[in-house]
Parts: sequence; C-alpha cells; structure tokens
Amino acid sequence: MTRRSQVQILPPPPLGRSGIIKVPGPSGSPDRSLNWLSATRKVTAYCGPVHLGPLRTLFWAFLLVACSSTAAETITTVVSTRVTADTTTTAAENTTTVVSTRVTADTTTTAAENTTTVVSTRVTADTTTTVAETVTNAVGNSSALTADNSSYVFDQERLHTFELTLSDEALAQIDRNPSAEEWVLGSLTFEGETIDRVGIRYKGSIGAWVGCLSDPNWSDPSGHRVCTKLSMKVKVNWDDSNREFHGLRRLQFHSMNLDPSQMHERLGYWLFREMGVPAPRSVHARLIVNGTYVGVFALTEQIDGRFTRHNFDDGTGNLYKEVWPFKGSSNTITPDFEFMRALKTNEDENPSIELIKNFGSEVKAAGPDGAAEVVDRWMDVDEVLAWAVVDRIIRNDDGPFHWYCFDECRPHNYYWYEEPTTGTLHLIPWDLDNAFMNIVKDSNPVTPVADAWGGVTANCLPFGYGDWGLSQRSAACDPLFAAWATFDDDYGRLLNEFLDGPFAEELVTAQIEAWVAQIADATTQAADAHDDAVPVRKWTDAVDELLAALDHARSIARTPRDAPDA
Repeated sequence: MTRRSQVQILPPPPLGRSGIIKVPGPSGSPDRSLNWLSATRKVTAYCGPVHLGPLRTLFWAFLLVACSSTAAETITTVVSTRVTADTTTTAAENTTTVVSTRVTADTTTTAAENTTTVVSTRVTADTTTTVAETVTNAVGNSSALTADNSSYVFDQERLHTFELTLSDEALAQIDRNPSAEEWVLGSLTFEGETIDRVGIRYKGSIGAWVGCLSDPNWSDPSGHRVCTKLSMKVKVNWDDSNREFHGLRRLQFHSMNLDPSQMHERLGYWLFREMGVPAPRSVHARLIVNGTYVGVFALTEQIDGRFTRHNFDDGTGNLYKEVWPFKGSSNTITPDFEFMRALKTNEDENPSIELIKNFGSEVKAAGPDGAAEVVDRWMDVDEVLAWAVVDRIIRNDDGPFHWYCFDECRPHNYYWYEEPTTGTLHLIPWDLDNAFMNIVKDSNPVTPVADAWGGVTANCLPFGYGDWGLSQRSAACDPLFAAWATFDDDYGRLLNEFLDGPFAEELVTAQIEAWVAQIADATTQAADAHDDAVPVRKWTDAVDELLAALDHARSIARTPRDAPDA
C-alpha cells in the first residue's frame, strides 16, 4: 500500500535560495532531485496531482510534497538558507533534513516519520547562494583544472564571479578592433584560484557589435570599442589541448546588450532543457576585467565535445554548426565540403559524414508522403517537436525557422549532433538573444518569421517581410520541416505539456523572479559604475514587459497566427 507523507505549508526559501528535494523513484530506480520551483510539476509523477493556486499565493507558501512507495524508503530533503548563528537539525525515522551552516537566527528543523517540515529564514540579497548536500566550498580540495564538475559552474542557484586579467598591451590590442575576434594571452581567476595562460577575445555576430564600435556602419562592423560590455570568450586549453576548467574548455560571457531584461538566453535555454531538448546551460555571472567590474553577463555553455558528452549517452559523434541537409531553394543535398567545413568535433580524425548525408538522401527520396517515416527512424520525434514547440512559443525568430534569403535561402543559429551508437540525429538551438522580442508584435525589423507552424507563403518563393522587407522563405518548404509538420497531433500534445508544465505562469514567473533577485545587486552595481549599463528602472520595466509577453504567448498558443498575404 502506498503511503503518502503529510504536508505542511510554510514560507518558502528566499528567492534564489531554493531547496533541493529528493524523491524516491520507482522500485529499483534512483532517487530524483527536484528544484522546489518545478517540484510541484515533476513530483506529480510519483505522488499524484498537485493543484496550485495563483502565483502570489504560491510565492509565499512553499508546498513540499514527499512520498514513498514503501514504508522503508527514505526521503531526503535539503534546505538551503543563509545563516549566522547556531542551527539545530533533528531528523526522525526515515527522514533526513540537511540545513546549510549560516543563518540569521536560530533555526530548528524537525522531520518526523512521514511528515516533512521545512523552516526557511529570510535573508538579504547576496551574490552567492549556498547549496547544501554536495558542494561545501569554491573548488573543494581539488584544482579547478582537475575538477570535472561543470554542473557547479552552471548551478542555477549561484551567481559566480569571474576575473580576467590581461596586460595593458593585450587589452589595448583587442580593444582596437573587437570584431576581428583576435586572441590574446591572459589569466582567469575563479573563487580565489588563478589559471594562467588562457586565451581571451571578444566575440559576436553583427548584432553584437551594433552601437559598440566606433564605425557606425552596422552591416560591416569595425572600429575600436566604445561600449563597456562586449561578449567575451575564454579558451582554457590555450596551449594545452587537454586542459579543462571544471570539465570545460571554453567559457562564453554574453553581454546581453540587446536584451535589457537580461533574461532571454537563460530563460530560453532553461525552457528548452525543461522540455527535454538538448540545449546549452546558461546562468548569469559577474565579470571583472583587469580589476574593473564590467557587469552581469550570460554565461552560456559552449556547444562542443564537452557538451555532447554531457548531454548524450554517446558523445563521441560528429557535431556540425549551421549546415542543413538540403540546399536552399533547390532542396538538393548539401555537398560534402560544406558538412566538413561545419564540423566542430572529430575534424582532425578523418571523420565520416555519411550519417547526416544518408539521412538527407532518405528524406529526399521518400518524398512528401514517406518523409515522416524516415524522420521517425532517424530522430527522436518528441525531442524535435518539443524543440519546435518552445521555439515557436518564445518566437526564436533568429533561429532555424527563419530561412533568410540573401545569396541563397538558409536557416540560422543551430547545431546538429550525430549520436553514433544509435544513429540518431539531434537538433540543438543556439543564440537566443533575439528570442521573445516578437511575441506581442514584430518588434525586431530583421528577425520576424511570417508563418505559423507548418504554414507556407508565396508558394515557397522568397518574399519580403518585416519592417525592412527582408527576403525570407517559408520553413515548411524544406523537406525536413515539411515532414516534421505532419506530426500535428504530437505537436499539439507537446504544446499542451509545455503550457501546463514549464511554461505554466506560476512556474516560469517564479523562476524569473528568482533570477531577478539573484542578479539585482549586481545589476545595480553595474548601473552605478557605468553610464552605458542598463539602468535599474529600465531593467525592471523590461522584465515586466517580458512577463506580459509570456502571458500573451500563452493566450495565443492554441490560435495560430494568420500568415501574411502572398
């Protein structure tokens, strides 16, 4: 007989101080670790449905649900709080409660048999959040170079600080022309440990340089740096190809200059990952360069061999950046040299590109009536449709759904990964700084996608759209997109899962508010230090606008937009 724990509703941990709940899995399966913000959704699979009231009620009442399949199973609850005085923790039979070691007042946590009680302590904002259970200090007793723990770097409950140090000559060199993306030598300091001889450079595409270089011609970016913040990349394995930092070889700090909410990347990737889509991890981070605090950045995971090994059972396969199985308007198979040029792993090992080529050839040969069956054999259909659901809801209009037609029509901002053991292809989203902009209206003059899911405009000929009338082609004119669109029932099912799950108002709003609290002090510090930093009022207004846009996205999610007149 299944026995359910009693539940007590008590104040939640302060924003950004969320606890971790361990819930026993089915018999023979490992325990699951759940963040309290999403636990009420995920714990349903173990404990039955959980009904939430309005967000404002939920925000001040932490509902902790714990259950066990047998009386002998143990439930572990980890509560994370800041403390400065003594802490007492009592744990009774079958329940273990762990409380972190710094509190603002005496805190007592009692857990009796089959009853879980959580007492949290309200605290002032801090730039670092303690996570009890596994991490006790910055790097523990091991060097960051030998630690294989990228999860610590991308811990959603922490706001890390990174320091870059360059010689004055090296900094002046990259400042003269940031768009050249020239590497210079420097060092990285993280939580008291310095790693010498790392490569450092600015990074970005055309949009990243707008307004930040002395030459005003945005279409051909050049000139010296005029912005405080520019996106930066750190190459840890500068002169040792095997050197890693917490299991990573690259660190990417994205400036978010075009996103005053400072939420697009972190939120977008979080939503993809919550829906089971392989996507980079992204958190906020403070960045200091040569002793000067620069501001808050999006620390977004590099998509490389470390990424594939972290996300796939077999991470040794080929990774390609921005190459599609078919060529533009002709829908012919992409030539070999383009696949080879797009390789980001195995490029020095005489790689075979037959897998992705054979996939494209089979889709093409099957025609419109048989392509869906080919897709079903070569891809995880739920995974790619979940990607499409999230992509369209957040209007990631600078991504694969946007087929820009300049010299030829092609999609943008994505990777492909071939999992060699299973022969499965995975689509990976990338570069979400322009996501969310076009939800309420087509605010960005460059990026708007004209068509709804599966829609076709102008009989698959290129057509002008958006404020600037730039030429694009309907994604569904591509054989692969057309095949995905035939899975309409599955798309609808996953859309409902998204709307009722990670995109539910109470969950996503609470997550955003936690991140706002986490970076509030750092954002204020940057605004006080730099005239061109996002003002605090502009930032908070932009967050409010983002929340309103998400509400709008929910309201129209089941009503496809009309396509423009051909």
